[in-house]
Amino acid sequence: MFIFIAITKYKDLTNDDVQHFLDISDGIDGLLFRTPMSSSDLSSFLTSLIEKGFPKSKIIIHSDVHLLEQLHLSHIHFREMDEDAFSYKSTHPEIEVSMSTHSIESVKAAYEHDLDYVFFGHIFKTPSKPNQLPRSKAEIQRVLEIPIPIYAIGGITKKTILQLPHGFKGICAISFFMNASLQQIELLRKEWLKDA
Repeated sequence: MFIFIAITKYKDLTNDDVQHFLDISDGIDGLLFRTPMSSSDLSSFLTSLIEKGFPKSKIIIHSDVHLLEQLHLSHIHFREMDEDAFSYKSTHPEIEVSMSTHSIESVKAAYEHDLDYVFFGHIFKTPSKPNQLPRSKAEIQRVLEIPIPIYAIGGITKKTILQLPHGFKGICAISFFMNASLQQIELLRKEWLKDA
């Protein structure tokens, strides 16, 4: 199971991104590709990335079932309460299916439909959602009682990771992983494991 899940910035990916993903691949457990690129462009990008040595087992596709199957990948992530996630998991139990969640009801639905894990957030203030308040401590505690692996997302940094409540299986982040070096990620993992 994953501990650190990196998420791409929402943009067209470039050769610089290829190099960064290769540089940090040993420090992350999964990389979710969330981009505006067309399915064919992303397919070409991923094929090149895999050929250069990025592990297929760490690639997570965002909601594009055709691309997942075309590249013979095994992890897919969906938006909150996307019925496609529930139906795909029921017909493809061998594929790891995850979902973004922002409420206890969504986490319960993911659990009841046998999804493999969820992202839950946002946990801390985050530049990507400047007008939204983080989840409350009480809500986080109730969510962590649901028996499905839950990954914290939103405002995760080397400082805030120390403030995470116990019970999360790991973390997801865009900015931290997309801007960090392998050494910085490894230091963050030490902090995570020390507190686990």
